[in-house]
Amino acid sequence: MVYEFEGRTEKEAIDRAAEELGLEKDGFDVEILESQKSGLFKKGFVKIQIHTDKPIIPKKADKNNEVKTAEKAANENYRQSIFGDPEPKDDFEQSMIGFITSLIEYMGYTSKVSVQFREEYKVGLKIDSEYSSILIGKKGKNLDAIQLLANIYAGKLGKEDVRIILDSENYRIRREESLVRLAYTVADRVRENRGSILLEPMNPFDRRLVHTTLNDIADVGTKSEGEGLYKQVRVFYRGQMR
Repeated sequence: MVYEFEGRTEKEAIDRAAEELGLEKDGFDVEILESQKSGLFKKGFVKIQIHTDKPIIPKKADKNNEVKTAEKAANENYRQSIFGDPEPKDDFEQSMIGFITSLIEYMGYTSKVSVQFREEYKVGLKIDSEYSSILIGKKGKNLDAIQLLANIYAGKLGKEDVRIILDSENYRIRREESLVRLAYTVADRVRENRGSILLEPMNPFDRRLVHTTLNDIADVGTKSEGEGLYKQVRVFYRGQMR
């Protein structure tokens, strides 16, 4: 399901979404559609889009329900921060590693998959392979596709509230650093030209990083444009688009 919320800041919009939908803040994906920094004569504005496959619990029922369900208790271990052990610690992680390894084998490649990190509602898995460049693909699209299938499989195992994050050769970190540099470079060009620049299509995580990076620049705004999973971010000079 997809929902849209607004607020003066990203935090306010996310808090409002969590409260109205009756979900934990880590229980849904957030995409920033538009972000405007507050100024002397105007308030800040952030518009977000919420993506969640979890059933929505009415607000009142959620507050009155003080008894944990068996499913929530079973997932309790995944709501604790656990780091450091690359070996699977239970059947779920073992199944995920087996699924990803088999999927890559079906693609015609060999790999070793291990646990990279465990966080609240997240499990990071690392793919080591001599074919990492192929598995990552252009701008990470192959890695994103494998990650999407992994999350679908996790849902079939009853772990809809646990998000699987895949990485290989530290691509995610390198991609984040590259996008931050790109965002600042584009912002400088926009401020100089008093115009706007439309970036390449990106997945929701990359788009959110660009929005967040430029959120504190007073005279530069960002907004997502397009349809589907891979939308584009427009970086614009505020004086032009009022």
